[in-house]
Amino acid sequence: MITIMSPMRYRVRVLLLLLSLFFSAPLRAQTGTTPIVGEAGQKTFQVRNPDFKTSPHTGMTRKHWLEAAHYLLEGAFQYVKTVEDPMVFPKQPGKSYPRDGVHTPTEMLEGLCRTLFVAVPLLKENRNLEINGIKVADYYRRQLVKLTEPSSPTYVKPRAADGGPNQILVEFGGLAVSLFYAPDVLWRPLTAAQKEALSMTMLSYGDGPTVPSNWRFFNIFVLSFFKEQGYPVNEKLLLEYLDESLEQYRGQGWYNDSPAYDYYSMWAFQMYGPLWSEFFGKKHYPAYAARFQANFNDLPDNYPYLFSRDGQMIMWGRSIAYRFAAVVPFPLMGLAQEPGTNYGWMRRIASGTMLQFLQHPEFLAADHLPTLGFYGAFEPAVQIYSARASAFWMGKAFLGLLVPEGNPFWTAVENEGAWEKELTKGKVYNKFQEGSKILITDYPNIGAAEVRAWCHETVAKDWQLFRSTENYNRLSYHSAFPWQADGPNGEVAMNYVIKNQKNQWEALRLFTFKKFEHGIYYRDAVLETNDKINLRLADIPLPNGILRMDVNTSTEACQLRLGHYALPQKNGPIKREARKVKGHAVQIIDNGEYQLAMVSLSGWDHLEPINATNLHPESKESTVLNASGQFRPGQKSNVYATLMLWKKSGEKWTEEELVPVKKISQAAKGKSFTVSFRKGEAKTVRFE
Repeated sequence: MITIMSPMRYRVRVLLLLLSLFFSAPLRAQTGTTPIVGEAGQKTFQVRNPDFKTSPHTGMTRKHWLEAAHYLLEGAFQYVKTVEDPMVFPKQPGKSYPRDGVHTPTEMLEGLCRTLFVAVPLLKENRNLEINGIKVADYYRRQLVKLTEPSSPTYVKPRAADGGPNQILVEFGGLAVSLFYAPDVLWRPLTAAQKEALSMTMLSYGDGPTVPSNWRFFNIFVLSFFKEQGYPVNEKLLLEYLDESLEQYRGQGWYNDSPAYDYYSMWAFQMYGPLWSEFFGKKHYPAYAARFQANFNDLPDNYPYLFSRDGQMIMWGRSIAYRFAAVVPFPLMGLAQEPGTNYGWMRRIASGTMLQFLQHPEFLAADHLPTLGFYGAFEPAVQIYSARASAFWMGKAFLGLLVPEGNPFWTAVENEGAWEKELTKGKVYNKFQEGSKILITDYPNIGAAEVRAWCHETVAKDWQLFRSTENYNRLSYHSAFPWQADGPNGEVAMNYVIKNQKNQWEALRLFTFKKFEHGIYYRDAVLETNDKINLRLADIPLPNGILRMDVNTSTEACQLRLGHYALPQKNGPIKREARKVKGHAVQIIDNGEYQLAMVSLSGWDHLEPINATNLHPESKESTVLNASGQFRPGQKSNVYATLMLWKKSGEKWTEEELVPVKKISQAAKGKSFTVSFRKGEAKTVRFE
């Protein structure tokens, strides 16, 4: 029988999780660390002896993936002097835990289990691996034993009978994955007594409550690993969590992560399912394994399109510090061996995403560790459940090294897949997923990808402190233009902000999907603090940008702003230009890499570029184009028609590109609009 957790029980359980992280005195221990200060201009990862025959775009092969893992693990092991030392790192200033700087067993468990994702593929290749004078296999085995020693600062108490799900469950779930991956190195060398103690502690968490999301897999992996080792486990609970995980599937490769859609909905579910099947399910529960595999086989039709032509991923959703973990489903396609899979494209995306970060100068801080952020440290993207070691969750990408040398994923010649012939310049391409309501859009003119997805979370009820934020509430997310955080003075990128009754700028976040029809993505939106403020939104992707046809249906006057994407300052100040084209106000900004243009077709009083500081993930200084206006019920027009366009820097704008719309005709009492384009095409926007 499947039981569904009520929202109240779910909230209470995750609240207990947060409390256990930050306020659990019995689990606190002071452990000193000496931060390692790197030289200025820390070198980024280098692809040594690139193989441009097999990988003409990145030069990366399986050997280079192993070298990338070694590169990351070297940074972590600079904090380890002996096999007795915990894997604990300096805290990044900000909201991450431990907030008081006192290191806890939970934090150290994260350091151990998450760096192990990076280590296990290396150990499977070379069990005698040494880093910083430490034998890596000896280190991890000793640390596993210390988890069960009460005198150890890393000791983890078994879960109390009434204990709820917490971060320890997360880490033990990850540890079980690593134990499955390399049992000959990590598990079998332990003594019978050591195995018994570790199994008792890990099973106390695995055989217990969980959070109704991808967390169920943490229990599944713990229960499955110890069943494989011959220990008695709660098989009824294992099957219950398997059933509930499969019920989260929404088709076309996407799972729902209760309630959000984000990268977890694809890479997490689509990693755990195939790995569990490979390690355990095919042998013990072949029917479940077949269902996970069938869901995995839906992935290639849309997930690759979520990445740019050169493999860059979009900054979208929570836990973005995990970065290239998002690519792990691609190498796992090598296990599936599905006919027709373009392995060269899949590897090009996966290696390209890795290099997006590994070769970014801000990815590693001066202390040789990955930052909590997207490139460098970026506080608006950090969640309170993260510690410094949390970023090593990205190491799950290296679990793809389970796919052996000689597999087509590694041997196929790298190519750009759909971008080579299917996606042609001068056009725009949409992929809509009916089950998840996700829209993926590809723009061949600049080789970029974009996504629109779920957001409907109030700040008042966002006790997790991330689902109502910019991580989810942007109108869209773009591979070339990472999201900029909102500023206190109305600075906004790719969303509306409205002056609320407290005289504060409040972003829209309560969106209701309506339909995707004839290339138009429809949503309704209401202001959280005032339901008299509402808009009907229509996004029309164009070859060089977006046409927004939005109708203000508010019954109360309001002041509002709409933001384009933002540009980070890179080499000198961002250039600005104002034009008047075919009677319409146009603002253009250029940072030497890209240009953004915003055009007011109707409804707006003013367009202007707004400078921002400390709001952008790529640069301290940035600029965004904002449109502003006043709305009063009963005014002559309530239509906000806006063009949000882009080009690469150095390319000329023609007047037809800046104002491709010839005429907008209104009918059906404001519920229908016909947009006539200068090239003779027309789009009819129909609000329900």
